[in-house]
Amino acid sequence: MDSYEYTELLKKLAIKIDNIAQIIKPDSIKARLSEIEELEQNPDFWSDAKNAASISKEKTSASSILNRYEKAKSAVDDTNDIYEMASEEGDEDTISELVEDASSLETLVSDLEIAMMLSGEDDSKDAIISIHPGAGGTESQDWASMLYRMYLRWAERHDFKVETLDFQEGDEAGLKDVSFVIRGMNAYGYMKVENGIHRLVRISPFDSNAKRHTSFSSVMVSPEVDDDIDIVIEDKDYRLDTYRASGAGGQHVNKTDSAVRLTHIETGIVVQCQNDRSQHKNKANAMKMLKSRLYELELEKQQAEKAGIEKSEIGWGHQIRSYVMAPYQQVKDTRSNIAYSNVSGILDGDISKMLEDVLISQQSK
Repeated sequence: MDSYEYTELLKKLAIKIDNIAQIIKPDSIKARLSEIEELEQNPDFWSDAKNAASISKEKTSASSILNRYEKAKSAVDDTNDIYEMASEEGDEDTISELVEDASSLETLVSDLEIAMMLSGEDDSKDAIISIHPGAGGTESQDWASMLYRMYLRWAERHDFKVETLDFQEGDEAGLKDVSFVIRGMNAYGYMKVENGIHRLVRISPFDSNAKRHTSFSSVMVSPEVDDDIDIVIEDKDYRLDTYRASGAGGQHVNKTDSAVRLTHIETGIVVQCQNDRSQHKNKANAMKMLKSRLYELELEKQQAEKAGIEKSEIGWGHQIRSYVMAPYQQVKDTRSNIAYSNVSGILDGDISKMLEDVLISQQSK
């Protein structure tokens, strides 16, 4: 990187910092944090545990974005000042050091952009994820299992907790259906971009003729709704079915109909849970899943109306991302239009960069 390129980089980063400031309004954040500190000093504030928890969560989120902004702004401002002085004095050693640290400075600003993009109302919530195989039998069921493992490995890399709500094994391999919760800071903010159809192209391990197969699976992501979100579901609004929970066999198979399936009559949304031996607990979890899906459906409707998008089927031409393992190795996202060659790493959960690229591309539209 020559001096001209470095100067242009510093200008670009300074503009980004200014644009971010206009969006997050750091002075407003500071004023709100001062208000929260005053509230916390009032003994009555802590008597309402629910309200205190909500405001404390707001404080944590606001403090985090403010600290990131101030750190990035200070780094860019200081670097600009040092570079100007070094240029005036002809201090080539200092200039070389600054150029070497250019990527770190870019990363700092990029991390701030990501943090800003994950500051939406629901982004900090836990994510409820359901994976459904498309048409194709064993092939699609195995692909659904691969996606499930990919998300589990991603959650593990971030020290997030995972709670499985429902799991139905495939006939020969893979899975027929799985629903689970990823719990962690900004879990939904990241995972929301996985909502859609995922396409796999590979040489099938189930085909004795070693032919290339294309498989599809849908991934549905919803923010886990808080108790204070007012979504009313009356008994007449859904159909309740109970069945015997499946398992690995032997003592793990329930002998009672503890598994629960809820079908929302108006929308046709189906959720099910068999994680617990208690039918009562499974119904409570299924109801939370249903509320989350209805909440997400309303968000999707609002977004679709703005973008003029219709709901997609699980098949050709509707995928958000393609994972190609033959005849070449590539993962390509249709939203960011970026291709990645580390297919094995991505399938092993190394997806954060890919998720962030989608977030950035959506922010710029």
